[in-house]
Amino acid sequence: MRSYHIQHVLLVYPKHFYMCLLLLTLVPLMGNAQSAEPSQSSSNKSSPISALGDNYQNSIELLRNRFRVDHHVNEITLVFFREYGSTPVVLVKPDGSKIFQSQAEDQNVEWHDTATYDMIKLSNPVPGPWQAVGQVLPDSRVMILSEVKLHAEPLPELLFSGEILKLTARLTNGDEPIKYKEFRDAVDLTIELLSTNNPNYDNFGADDQLIATFQDNGMGMDETPMDGVFTGQFNLMIPAGEWQPVFRVVTPMYSREQTHPLIVLHRNPVKLEMELDDGQRGYHNLLVDVERELVDINSLLVDGRVRYPNGDIQNFSLTETTSDTRRYKIVAFEDGLFRVKLTVYGTTVDGRDFILDVPEYNFEVEPEIVEPPIVGVDGEPLLQPAAIDSNPLSMQQAVEHSPPAQEENVLLTVLLVNGAILLFGGGALVFVVMKRRQVNASGKSAEGWLTKFNFEEKLAATKQKIAAALNKKTKEKGDDKKPD
Repeated sequence: MRSYHIQHVLLVYPKHFYMCLLLLTLVPLMGNAQSAEPSQSSSNKSSPISALGDNYQNSIELLRNRFRVDHHVNEITLVFFREYGSTPVVLVKPDGSKIFQSQAEDQNVEWHDTATYDMIKLSNPVPGPWQAVGQVLPDSRVMILSEVKLHAEPLPELLFSGEILKLTARLTNGDEPIKYKEFRDAVDLTIELLSTNNPNYDNFGADDQLIATFQDNGMGMDETPMDGVFTGQFNLMIPAGEWQPVFRVVTPMYSREQTHPLIVLHRNPVKLEMELDDGQRGYHNLLVDVERELVDINSLLVDGRVRYPNGDIQNFSLTETTSDTRRYKIVAFEDGLFRVKLTVYGTTVDGRDFILDVPEYNFEVEPEIVEPPIVGVDGEPLLQPAAIDSNPLSMQQAVEHSPPAQEENVLLTVLLVNGAILLFGGGALVFVVMKRRQVNASGKSAEGWLTKFNFEEKLAATKQKIAAALNKKTKEKGDDKKPD
């Protein structure tokens, strides 16, 4: 019945039907517009500024980049992104007066400009329509900075000193994602670790450490440039211990900090040992192991480099999957200082993959010390005490060829007597010379003095005694050599 009525209207009153159909189409749209109007007004109330004009009007040079400042705004920070190298924008107030970058300080305006953007802070701005005149990017609109935050992934609970770590983060402005790709040039995103100065850890008294800067440039570990995802690359070559992570967002106008829970940085879990060559193998053994209560030994992969004492470099990799200690043979073809540098890949006991930069490991092989032989005056090597043969016959021959102790005593006596004679004779000669000078001065003779002391007779008697002693020792030595 109802379908028949519609057909009837269509056949008899076609114009009325199309009019009704048009009304039925417009009613939902009107309802949506009415429901959207309060939402838009509420949005405008939550925002300190609102855009003026539609897309067509904003595409006209004279009407572009217009915005309205609400009456309840006490302070506002605006960012205008413009073409690279262009001059700063000029702000036009509602009354038509202008604010130039060079005159900002005189008008109580804080202005920061770079080659790509202007950041302007207005205090108690005049309510009403404003406009920014300049080479603002076509797809860019005025941006209001309210509360910029960095939302980064939490740091892992199990971290190692020397670990290379990747972490991603996103930026929000007033809890809304920042869609302006150019905004990455206006902020610095960093992570800093502050030592808790806990005396129970190695980092007691350590300085604050800047460990990462977030980038959105498609370089390093950042996957895609200008996608709004900021990537931080860490190299935790800092002392192990207890640290306080602080995330910072720094703009030319202000900076914000976010403090994260405390973390404990464990010591480097890789253990290195060296088995030096024993002179038979021809190589040294490098042993690589880990703290097995922290790292799964089966997941360990090693990428290394050895620098030999002569400067040669040898790269190597250990990729076997086993629970045994990893071994690498280093050729022992020379002595000196060896330097070993390792990068280790593995998995923690809680299942997280990691990359570890191991501190350089050095070991030195000292050359064998060979003492030169001791030679005599004739150039023949002398027998050293450690090399004396223990053969009794050889020892007996050495004793027979050694000079007798009595002969050594006689020679010593002769030397002492001769020394005494020379000393005594020299003293007498000096005495005689002195007496002669006195005699010449007094007119007396010195013959009485010489006769009194009888120096010549005593000297002759001493020589006879020494000659007799020498003849006696020579005769005794000849008798000892006669066969029995």
